[in-house]
Amino acid sequence: MITTVAHLKRGQKGIIKEFADDILPIKLLELGCLPGNEVEMVQVAPLNDPIYINVNGSHIAIRREVALQIELEIIVDNAVL
Repeated sequence: MITTVAHLKRGQKGIIKEFADDILPIKLLELGCLPGNEVEMVQVAPLNDPIYINVNGSHIAIRREVALQIELEIIVDNAVL
């Protein structure tokens, strides 16, 4: 099942597949937001923006609009769906 980072629930993990747009902030790429890397939802702010994620041990806060551009496959019980 392909979804986006913005649709993850707290504690849920996924593998980055691709980006909806080719325009993603360079800083996110430098921090490890690359296809094949694992992402974990850490927390969502009270008004649903920003979103706090863990990528390769880096804790990153990103805007919901950017999170909607990062497509991933959900990991369930250590198996990718």
